[in-house]
Amino acid sequence: MSESSLREQICRMGASLYERGLTAGSSGNISVRTEDGWLLTPTNTSLGSLDPARISKLDWNGMLLAGDPPSKEAFLHRAMYQERGAANAIVHLHSTHSAAVSCMSGLDPHCCIPPLTPYFVMKIGQLPLLPYHRPGDPKLGDAIRGLAGKHSAVLLANHGPVVSGRSLESAVYAIEELEETAKLFLLLRGHNPRVLTEQEIAELRDTFNL
Repeated sequence: MSESSLREQICRMGASLYERGLTAGSSGNISVRTEDGWLLTPTNTSLGSLDPARISKLDWNGMLLAGDPPSKEAFLHRAMYQERGAANAIVHLHSTHSAAVSCMSGLDPHCCIPPLTPYFVMKIGQLPLLPYHRPGDPKLGDAIRGLAGKHSAVLLANHGPVVSGRSLESAVYAIEELEETAKLFLLLRGHNPRVLTEQEIAELRDTFNL
């Protein structure tokens, strides 16, 4: 896909996420890998009103090549790309239910949402929880770098999810599935839900080559 087409796709996907209430105000950011760098939504910009020509383009040293100044969380995206060669797009949102889970205490940091549905396992797998860092803290990039090699998605404590995919479409679908599973997780708190067994998870991995 050409760079101009990728810019248009970022705008369409951003508008869709915004219109469906998965991001609010100027929160959240989207990036896509290109042949000679990567694209990232600009800082202080609503995903609901993106301009293709103003989307930031960066090199792999984080230098701005074109467009408006990038999101202050550019380092977060770059760290995940550097560890996941198969990642061609990343979506980071402050979606309500996922962010609510990220604020809970007592979560398993290795897998903070249990395998409630096969779709969560297929699109997210295990979801590790990263300790709290202030927005823009470069140490968050180091923390993500330590997990991104094994996980396509992470949840930032008191913040929200970061999800990568082989395409922007697959990353958006995955973060939508994460948000729906977070909603289920909150609805089922205190109800002793049944989760998928290790055998059932292994069957999904074998069947769908996860």
